[in-house]
Amino acid sequence: MSHRYIPLTEKDEQEMLETIGVKSIQELYSDVPEDVLLNRDLNIADAEPETQLLKRLTRIANKNITKETHTSFLGAGVYDHYAPAVVDAMISRSEFYTAYTPYQPEISQGELQAIFEFQTMICELTAMDVANSSMYDAMTSFAEACLLAWGNTKKKKIVVSKGLHYQALQVLDTYSKIREQYEVVTVDLDGTVTDLKKLEAAIDDDTAAVAVQYPNFYGSIEDLEAIQAMVADKKALFIVYANPLSLGLLTPPGEFGADIVVGDTQVFGIPTQFGGPHCGYFATTKKLMRKIPGRLVGQTTDDEGNRGFVLTLQAREQHIRRETATSNICSNQALNALASSIAMSALGKQGIQEIAIQNMENANYAKTEFKNNGFTVLDGVSYNEFVVRFDRPIAEVNRALLDEGIIGGFDLSTVDQTFENHMLVAVTELRTKEEIDTFVQKAGEINGK
Repeated sequence: MSHRYIPLTEKDEQEMLETIGVKSIQELYSDVPEDVLLNRDLNIADAEPETQLLKRLTRIANKNITKETHTSFLGAGVYDHYAPAVVDAMISRSEFYTAYTPYQPEISQGELQAIFEFQTMICELTAMDVANSSMYDAMTSFAEACLLAWGNTKKKKIVVSKGLHYQALQVLDTYSKIREQYEVVTVDLDGTVTDLKKLEAAIDDDTAAVAVQYPNFYGSIEDLEAIQAMVADKKALFIVYANPLSLGLLTPPGEFGADIVVGDTQVFGIPTQFGGPHCGYFATTKKLMRKIPGRLVGQTTDDEGNRGFVLTLQAREQHIRRETATSNICSNQALNALASSIAMSALGKQGIQEIAIQNMENANYAKTEFKNNGFTVLDGVSYNEFVVRFDRPIAEVNRALLDEGIIGGFDLSTVDQTFENHMLVAVTELRTKEEIDTFVQKAGEINGK
Protein backbone atom coordinates (compact mmCIF):
# COMPACT_ATOMS: atom_id res chain seq x y z
CA MET A 1 0.00 0.00 0.00
CA SER A 2 1.29 3.47 -0.83
CA HIS A 3 1.50 6.12 1.88
CA ARG A 4 1.62 9.91 1.87
CA TYR A 5 4.47 9.58 4.36
CA ILE A 6 6.65 6.76 5.72
CA PRO A 7 4.74 5.29 8.69
CA LEU A 8 6.43 4.31 11.93
CA THR A 9 6.05 0.61 12.70
CA GLU A 10 6.10 -0.92 16.16
CA LYS A 11 9.45 -2.52 15.27
CA ASP A 12 10.88 0.88 14.29
CA GLU A 13 9.68 2.33 17.58
CA GLN A 14 11.23 -0.47 19.63
CA GLU A 15 14.58 -0.19 17.81
CA MET A 16 14.74 3.54 18.51
CA LEU A 17 13.90 3.05 22.18
CA GLU A 18 16.61 0.40 22.50
CA THR A 19 19.12 2.67 20.81
CA ILE A 20 18.60 5.45 23.36
CA GLY A 21 18.42 2.98 26.26
CA VAL A 22 14.80 3.10 27.42
CA LYS A 23 12.14 0.40 27.42
CA SER A 24 9.01 2.39 26.60
CA ILE A 25 7.59 5.76 25.56
CA GLN A 26 6.36 6.21 29.14
CA GLU A 27 9.91 5.76 30.45
CA LEU A 28 11.13 8.29 27.93
CA TYR A 29 8.93 10.91 29.62
CA SER A 30 9.58 9.75 33.17
CA ASP A 31 11.18 13.07 34.11
CA VAL A 32 7.91 14.91 33.47
CA PRO A 33 6.02 15.38 36.80
CA GLU A 34 2.91 13.21 37.14
CA ASP A 35 0.68 16.18 37.97
CA VAL A 36 1.20 17.74 34.55
CA LEU A 37 0.58 14.56 32.56
CA LEU A 38 -2.80 13.84 30.97
CA ASN A 39 -3.91 10.61 32.64
CA ARG A 40 -6.69 9.80 30.19
CA ASP A 41 -7.17 9.29 26.47
CA LEU A 42 -7.54 12.30 24.25
CA ASN A 43 -11.17 13.27 23.66
CA ILE A 44 -11.04 12.64 19.91
CA ALA A 45 -12.68 10.10 17.64
CA ASP A 46 -10.97 6.85 16.73
CA ALA A 47 -8.79 6.86 13.64
CA GLU A 48 -10.58 6.55 10.29
CA PRO A 49 -9.34 5.05 7.03
CA GLU A 50 -7.66 7.78 4.96
CA THR A 51 -10.22 7.73 2.14
CA GLN A 52 -13.15 8.13 4.54
CA LEU A 53 -11.37 10.86 6.49
CA LEU A 54 -10.61 12.83 3.31
CA LYS A 55 -14.25 12.65 2.20
CA ARG A 56 -15.46 13.87 5.60
CA LEU A 57 -12.94 16.71 5.77
CA THR A 58 -13.70 17.72 2.17
CA ARG A 59 -17.42 18.01 3.01
CA ILE A 60 -16.53 20.22 5.96
CA ALA A 61 -14.12 22.35 3.88
CA ASN A 62 -16.77 22.83 1.21
CA LYS A 63 -18.86 24.75 3.74
CA ASN A 64 -16.25 27.52 3.71
CA ILE A 65 -17.05 30.80 1.99
CA THR A 66 -14.15 31.80 -0.24
CA LYS A 67 -13.44 34.07 -3.18
CA GLU A 68 -14.02 31.03 -5.40
CA THR A 69 -17.57 30.55 -4.10
CA HIS A 70 -18.48 34.24 -3.67
CA THR A 71 -17.62 37.56 -5.31
CA SER A 72 -15.26 39.41 -2.98
CA PHE A 73 -15.10 43.15 -2.26
CA LEU A 74 -12.98 42.63 0.84
CA GLY A 75 -9.53 44.21 0.91
CA ALA A 76 -8.00 45.99 3.91
CA GLY A 77 -4.50 44.73 3.14
CA VAL A 78 -5.26 41.38 1.50
CA TYR A 79 -6.49 41.54 -2.10
CA ASP A 80 -8.01 39.30 -4.78
CA HIS A 81 -5.73 39.87 -7.76
CA TYR A 82 -4.88 38.01 -10.95
CA ALA A 83 -1.96 35.60 -10.58
CA PRO A 84 -0.39 34.19 -13.76
CA ALA A 85 -0.65 30.37 -13.94
CA VAL A 86 3.13 30.11 -14.25
CA VAL A 87 3.51 31.21 -10.61
CA ASP A 88 2.18 27.98 -9.08
CA ALA A 89 3.94 25.88 -11.71
CA MET A 90 7.33 27.39 -10.87
CA ILE A 91 7.13 27.61 -7.08
CA SER A 92 5.98 23.96 -6.94
CA ARG A 93 9.30 22.77 -8.38
CA SER A 94 11.22 20.90 -5.68
CA GLU A 95 14.39 22.98 -6.00
CA PHE A 96 12.39 26.08 -5.04
CA TYR A 97 9.67 24.54 -2.89
CA THR A 98 12.13 23.09 -0.39
CA ALA A 99 14.66 25.93 -0.41
CA TYR A 100 15.22 28.10 2.63
CA THR A 101 18.20 30.37 3.18
CA PRO A 102 20.95 29.90 0.57
CA TYR A 103 23.92 29.93 2.94
CA GLN A 104 26.00 27.95 0.44
CA PRO A 105 26.02 30.12 -2.68
CA GLU A 106 27.95 27.61 -4.76
CA ILE A 107 24.92 25.26 -4.76
CA SER A 108 22.16 27.90 -4.49
CA GLN A 109 22.68 30.07 -7.55
CA GLY A 110 19.09 29.68 -8.82
CA GLU A 111 17.56 30.69 -5.50
CA LEU A 112 20.00 33.58 -5.08
CA GLN A 113 19.32 34.85 -8.60
CA ALA A 114 15.56 34.77 -7.95
CA ILE A 115 16.01 36.77 -4.74
CA PHE A 116 18.33 39.23 -6.49
CA GLU A 117 15.71 39.79 -9.18
CA PHE A 118 13.04 40.30 -6.49
CA GLN A 119 15.22 43.00 -4.91
CA THR A 120 15.81 44.62 -8.29
CA MET A 121 12.12 44.78 -9.23
CA ILE A 122 11.17 46.21 -5.82
CA CYS A 123 13.75 48.94 -6.34
CA GLU A 124 12.32 49.74 -9.77
CA LEU A 125 8.77 49.96 -8.44
CA THR A 126 9.62 52.09 -5.41
CA ALA A 127 12.39 54.19 -7.04
CA MET A 128 14.70 53.33 -4.14
CA ASP A 129 18.39 52.41 -4.24
CA VAL A 130 18.36 49.04 -2.53
CA ALA A 131 15.88 46.45 -1.22
CA ASN A 132 16.36 43.43 1.00
CA SER A 133 15.54 39.82 0.17
CA SER A 134 12.08 40.12 1.79
CA MET A 135 10.57 40.10 5.26
CA TYR A 136 7.70 38.28 6.96
CA ASP A 137 4.96 40.73 5.94
CA ALA A 138 4.20 44.42 5.61
CA MET A 139 3.56 44.88 9.33
CA THR A 140 6.95 43.62 10.46
CA SER A 141 8.63 45.53 7.63
CA PHE A 142 6.99 48.72 8.85
CA ALA A 143 7.95 48.17 12.48
CA GLU A 144 11.53 47.40 11.46
CA ALA A 145 11.62 50.65 9.45
CA CYS A 146 10.67 52.57 12.60
CA LEU A 147 13.27 50.66 14.61
CA LEU A 148 15.90 51.61 12.03
CA ALA A 149 14.84 55.26 12.28
CA TRP A 150 15.13 55.26 16.07
CA GLY A 151 18.57 53.70 15.92
CA ASN A 152 19.94 55.77 13.05
CA THR A 153 18.79 59.22 14.15
CA LYS A 154 19.20 58.66 17.92
CA LYS A 155 15.91 60.51 18.33
CA LYS A 156 12.99 59.24 20.41
CA LYS A 157 9.78 60.03 18.54
CA ILE A 158 8.03 58.42 15.57
CA VAL A 159 5.09 60.38 14.15
CA VAL A 160 2.59 58.11 12.39
CA SER A 161 -0.66 58.78 10.57
CA LYS A 162 -3.87 57.08 11.66
CA GLY A 163 -4.25 56.37 7.97
CA LEU A 164 -1.76 53.51 8.39
CA HIS A 165 -3.04 49.95 8.52
CA TYR A 166 -4.24 49.34 12.06
CA GLN A 167 -2.28 46.08 12.31
CA ALA A 168 0.94 47.87 11.37
CA LEU A 169 0.25 50.34 14.18
CA GLN A 170 -0.40 47.44 16.57
CA VAL A 171 2.92 45.79 15.72
CA LEU A 172 4.72 49.13 16.13
CA ASP A 173 3.04 49.56 19.51
CA THR A 174 4.43 46.18 20.56
CA TYR A 175 7.94 47.17 19.41
CA SER A 176 7.79 50.48 21.28
CA LYS A 177 6.52 48.94 24.53
CA ILE A 178 9.66 46.86 24.94
CA ARG A 179 11.80 49.95 24.30
CA GLU A 180 10.49 52.40 26.86
CA GLN A 181 12.71 55.25 25.71
CA TYR A 182 10.84 55.44 22.39
CA GLU A 183 7.62 57.34 21.73
CA VAL A 184 4.94 56.88 19.07
CA VAL A 185 2.67 59.85 18.26
CA THR A 186 -0.40 59.23 16.10
CA VAL A 187 -1.92 61.98 13.97
CA ASP A 188 -5.66 62.17 13.25
CA LEU A 189 -7.28 62.10 9.85
CA ASP A 190 -9.04 64.89 8.02
CA GLY A 191 -11.77 62.81 6.42
CA THR A 192 -9.91 59.90 4.87
CA VAL A 193 -6.44 61.47 4.62
CA THR A 194 -3.88 62.61 7.16
CA ASP A 195 -4.58 66.02 8.72
CA LEU A 196 -1.51 67.85 7.44
CA LYS A 197 -1.82 70.72 9.92
CA LYS A 198 -1.83 68.33 12.87
CA LEU A 199 0.97 66.34 11.28
CA GLU A 200 3.18 69.40 10.92
CA ALA A 201 2.45 70.42 14.52
CA ALA A 202 3.49 66.99 15.77
CA ILE A 203 6.89 67.03 14.03
CA ASP A 204 9.72 68.56 16.08
CA ASP A 205 13.49 68.32 16.48
CA ASP A 206 13.16 65.08 18.44
CA THR A 207 11.28 63.32 15.62
CA ALA A 208 13.14 60.31 14.26
CA ALA A 209 10.70 59.62 11.43
CA VAL A 210 7.31 60.40 9.96
CA ALA A 211 5.32 57.49 8.54
CA VAL A 212 2.30 57.41 6.21
CA GLN A 213 0.61 54.83 3.97
CA TYR A 214 0.26 55.26 0.21
CA PRO A 215 -2.56 54.68 -0.68
CA ASN A 216 -3.63 54.71 2.94
CA PHE A 217 -5.74 52.17 4.82
CA TYR A 218 -8.94 54.05 3.93
CA GLY A 219 -8.07 53.90 0.23
CA SER A 220 -7.10 57.55 -0.23
CA ILE A 221 -3.86 58.84 -1.74
CA GLU A 222 -1.74 60.93 0.62
CA ASP A 223 0.13 64.09 -0.45
CA LEU A 224 3.68 62.72 -0.17
CA GLU A 225 5.27 65.88 -1.59
CA ALA A 226 3.79 68.09 1.13
CA ILE A 227 4.65 65.61 3.87
CA GLN A 228 8.25 65.20 2.71
CA ALA A 229 8.75 68.96 2.90
CA MET A 230 7.73 68.91 6.57
CA VAL A 231 10.07 66.01 7.29
CA ALA A 232 13.09 67.52 5.57
CA ASP A 233 12.94 70.66 7.72
CA LYS A 234 13.38 68.58 10.89
CA LYS A 235 15.99 66.16 9.49
CA ALA A 236 13.76 63.19 10.22
CA LEU A 237 13.41 60.09 8.07
CA PHE A 238 10.41 59.71 5.79
CA ILE A 239 8.84 56.22 5.89
CA VAL A 240 6.21 55.25 3.32
CA TYR A 241 4.15 52.06 3.59
CA ALA A 242 3.15 51.47 -0.03
CA ASN A 243 1.07 49.03 -2.08
CA PRO A 244 3.60 47.96 -4.76
CA LEU A 245 0.93 47.23 -7.39
CA SER A 246 -0.39 50.77 -7.11
CA LEU A 247 3.12 51.99 -7.99
CA GLY A 248 2.52 50.78 -11.51
CA LEU A 249 0.33 53.88 -11.77
CA LEU A 250 1.19 56.25 -8.90
CA THR A 251 4.43 58.22 -8.63
CA PRO A 252 6.78 56.03 -6.55
CA PRO A 253 7.74 57.22 -3.03
CA GLY A 254 11.42 57.39 -3.95
CA GLU A 255 10.67 60.28 -6.32
CA PHE A 256 9.15 62.18 -3.37
CA GLY A 257 12.31 61.76 -1.31
CA ALA A 258 11.26 58.81 0.87
CA ASP A 259 14.05 57.35 2.98
CA ILE A 260 12.42 53.96 3.57
CA VAL A 261 9.61 52.28 1.64
CA VAL A 262 7.94 49.14 2.99
CA GLY A 263 4.90 47.07 2.13
CA ASP A 264 3.64 43.65 1.12
CA THR A 265 3.98 41.86 -2.20
CA GLN A 266 0.85 39.74 -1.63
CA VAL A 267 -0.61 41.69 -4.57
CA PHE A 268 1.86 39.89 -6.86
CA GLY A 269 1.12 36.19 -7.20
CA ILE A 270 0.38 35.34 -3.56
CA PRO A 271 -3.12 34.02 -2.79
CA THR A 272 -5.24 35.61 -0.09
CA GLN A 273 -5.08 32.21 1.71
CA PHE A 274 -7.02 33.26 4.82
CA GLY A 275 -4.67 36.14 5.62
CA GLY A 276 -1.19 34.76 5.19
CA PRO A 277 1.62 34.00 4.93
CA HIS A 278 2.63 36.95 2.79
CA CYS A 279 5.88 38.63 1.85
CA GLY A 280 7.06 41.97 3.18
CA TYR A 281 9.51 44.16 1.28
CA PHE A 282 11.93 46.75 2.64
CA ALA A 283 13.61 49.32 0.37
CA THR A 284 15.82 52.25 1.27
CA THR A 285 18.62 54.56 0.17
CA LYS A 286 22.33 53.81 -0.20
CA LYS A 287 22.95 55.93 2.88
CA LEU A 288 20.95 53.49 5.02
CA MET A 289 22.01 50.36 3.16
CA ARG A 290 24.04 48.89 6.02
CA LYS A 291 21.19 49.40 8.47
CA ILE A 292 18.67 47.24 6.58
CA PRO A 293 17.24 44.33 8.60
CA GLY A 294 17.36 40.85 7.14
CA ARG A 295 19.71 40.13 4.28
CA LEU A 296 20.62 41.20 0.78
CA VAL A 297 21.75 39.19 -2.21
CA GLY A 298 24.49 40.69 -4.30
CA GLN A 299 25.70 40.08 -7.85
CA THR A 300 29.39 39.48 -8.47
CA THR A 301 31.80 37.65 -10.80
CA ASP A 302 34.10 34.73 -10.10
CA ASP A 303 37.82 34.60 -10.93
CA GLU A 304 36.93 33.53 -14.47
CA GLY A 305 34.57 36.45 -15.02
CA ASN A 306 31.33 34.46 -14.75
CA ARG A 307 28.33 36.13 -13.15
CA GLY A 308 27.41 34.81 -9.71
CA PHE A 309 25.25 35.65 -6.71
CA VAL A 310 26.09 35.73 -3.00
CA LEU A 311 24.59 36.73 0.32
CA THR A 312 26.05 40.07 1.30
CA LEU A 313 25.71 42.85 3.90
CA GLN A 314 24.38 40.58 6.62
CA ALA A 315 27.01 41.13 9.32
CA ARG A 316 24.58 43.12 11.47
CA GLU A 317 22.15 40.25 11.82
CA GLN A 318 21.03 38.75 15.10
CA HIS A 319 22.67 35.37 14.44
CA ILE A 320 26.06 37.06 14.03
CA ARG A 321 26.07 40.19 16.21
CA ARG A 322 23.54 38.96 18.77
CA GLU A 323 22.60 41.73 21.22
CA THR A 324 24.39 44.43 19.18
CA ALA A 325 22.36 43.67 16.05
CA THR A 326 20.12 46.33 14.57
CA SER A 327 17.34 43.76 14.11
CA ASN A 328 16.26 40.39 15.44
CA ILE A 329 14.93 39.38 12.03
CA CYS A 330 17.42 37.12 10.25
CA SER A 331 15.09 35.25 7.93
CA ASN A 332 13.03 35.95 4.83
CA GLN A 333 10.07 34.73 2.79
CA ALA A 334 12.02 33.12 -0.03
CA LEU A 335 9.18 31.08 -1.55
CA ASN A 336 6.63 33.91 -1.49
CA ALA A 337 9.25 36.36 -2.75
CA LEU A 338 9.85 33.96 -5.62
CA ALA A 339 6.10 33.85 -6.33
CA SER A 340 6.02 37.64 -6.49
CA SER A 341 9.13 37.74 -8.69
CA ILE A 342 7.56 35.31 -11.16
CA ALA A 343 4.29 37.28 -11.19
CA MET A 344 6.07 40.60 -11.77
CA SER A 345 8.23 39.08 -14.51
CA ALA A 346 5.25 37.48 -16.24
CA LEU A 347 3.21 40.69 -16.13
CA GLY A 348 6.08 42.98 -17.08
CA LYS A 349 6.08 46.76 -16.72
CA GLN A 350 3.16 47.23 -19.11
CA GLY A 351 1.10 44.49 -17.49
CA ILE A 352 1.58 45.89 -14.00
CA GLN A 353 0.61 49.35 -15.22
CA GLU A 354 -2.48 48.03 -17.00
CA ILE A 355 -3.66 46.14 -13.91
CA ALA A 356 -3.07 49.18 -11.72
CA ILE A 357 -5.14 51.30 -14.10
CA GLN A 358 -7.94 48.71 -14.10
CA ASN A 359 -7.98 48.77 -10.30
CA MET A 360 -8.41 52.54 -10.23
CA GLU A 361 -11.01 52.58 -13.00
CA ASN A 362 -13.09 49.78 -11.43
CA ALA A 363 -12.96 51.33 -7.97
CA ASN A 364 -13.98 54.75 -9.21
CA TYR A 365 -16.80 53.24 -11.28
CA ALA A 366 -18.06 51.54 -8.10
CA LYS A 367 -17.77 54.82 -6.16
CA THR A 368 -19.89 56.58 -8.75
CA GLU A 369 -22.51 53.81 -8.70
CA PHE A 370 -22.77 53.96 -4.91
CA LYS A 371 -23.27 57.72 -5.07
CA ASN A 372 -25.88 57.36 -7.83
CA ASN A 373 -27.76 54.92 -5.60
CA GLY A 374 -28.00 57.37 -2.71
CA PHE A 375 -25.03 56.26 -0.62
CA THR A 376 -22.60 58.64 1.06
CA VAL A 377 -19.07 57.95 -0.17
CA LEU A 378 -16.34 59.65 1.84
CA ASP A 379 -14.16 62.13 -0.07
CA GLY A 380 -10.69 61.14 -1.18
CA VAL A 381 -8.75 60.30 -4.34
CA SER A 382 -8.96 56.51 -4.52
CA TYR A 383 -6.75 53.81 -5.98
CA ASN A 384 -8.81 50.63 -5.46
CA GLU A 385 -10.49 51.18 -2.08
CA PHE A 386 -12.96 53.69 -0.69
CA VAL A 387 -15.30 54.18 2.26
CA VAL A 388 -19.12 53.97 2.03
CA ARG A 389 -21.52 54.91 4.83
CA PHE A 390 -24.54 52.68 5.47
CA ASP A 391 -27.63 53.22 7.62
CA ARG A 392 -27.19 49.84 9.28
CA PRO A 393 -24.33 48.09 11.11
CA ILE A 394 -21.85 46.67 8.60
CA ALA A 395 -21.86 43.29 10.33
CA GLU A 396 -25.58 42.96 9.51
CA VAL A 397 -25.05 44.15 5.95
CA ASN A 398 -22.23 41.66 5.36
CA ARG A 399 -24.26 38.74 6.72
CA ALA A 400 -27.07 39.60 4.32
CA LEU A 401 -24.63 40.00 1.42
CA LEU A 402 -23.28 36.50 2.00
CA ASP A 403 -26.76 35.15 1.27
CA GLU A 404 -26.51 36.93 -2.10
CA GLY A 405 -23.17 35.31 -2.92
CA ILE A 406 -21.13 38.43 -2.08
CA ILE A 407 -18.31 38.95 0.40
CA GLY A 408 -18.76 42.56 1.47
CA GLY A 409 -16.15 45.10 2.48
CA PHE A 410 -14.29 45.58 5.75
CA ASP A 411 -16.25 46.78 8.81
CA LEU A 412 -14.33 49.91 9.85
CA SER A 413 -16.12 50.11 13.21
CA THR A 414 -13.96 47.20 14.36
CA VAL A 415 -10.97 49.54 14.10
CA ASP A 416 -12.41 52.96 14.93
CA GLN A 417 -15.86 53.70 16.38
CA THR A 418 -15.91 57.06 14.58
CA PHE A 419 -16.44 54.94 11.44
CA GLU A 420 -19.50 53.15 12.76
CA ASN A 421 -21.69 51.90 9.86
CA HIS A 422 -18.84 52.56 7.41
CA MET A 423 -17.58 49.91 4.99
CA LEU A 424 -14.16 49.85 3.33
CA VAL A 425 -14.79 48.52 -0.17
CA ALA A 426 -12.04 47.04 -2.35
CA VAL A 427 -12.52 46.70 -6.11
CA THR A 428 -9.71 45.00 -8.02
CA GLU A 429 -9.13 44.27 -11.69
CA LEU A 430 -10.92 40.92 -11.29
CA ARG A 431 -14.30 42.49 -10.55
CA THR A 432 -16.53 42.80 -13.59
CA LYS A 433 -19.04 45.58 -14.27
CA GLU A 434 -21.85 43.08 -13.72
CA GLU A 435 -20.44 42.06 -10.34
CA ILE A 436 -20.04 45.68 -9.26
CA ASP A 437 -23.57 46.56 -10.37
CA THR A 438 -25.00 43.55 -8.51
CA PHE A 439 -23.05 44.45 -5.36
CA VAL A 440 -24.30 48.05 -5.39
CA GLN A 441 -27.87 46.93 -6.07
CA LYS A 442 -27.92 44.30 -3.31
CA ALA A 443 -26.20 46.66 -0.87
CA GLY A 444 -28.88 49.26 -1.56
CA GLU A 445 -31.68 46.77 -1.00
CA ILE A 446 -30.15 45.55 2.26
CA ASN A 447 -29.44 49.09 3.46
CA GLY A 448 -33.06 50.15 2.87
CA LYS A 449 -34.64 47.28 4.79
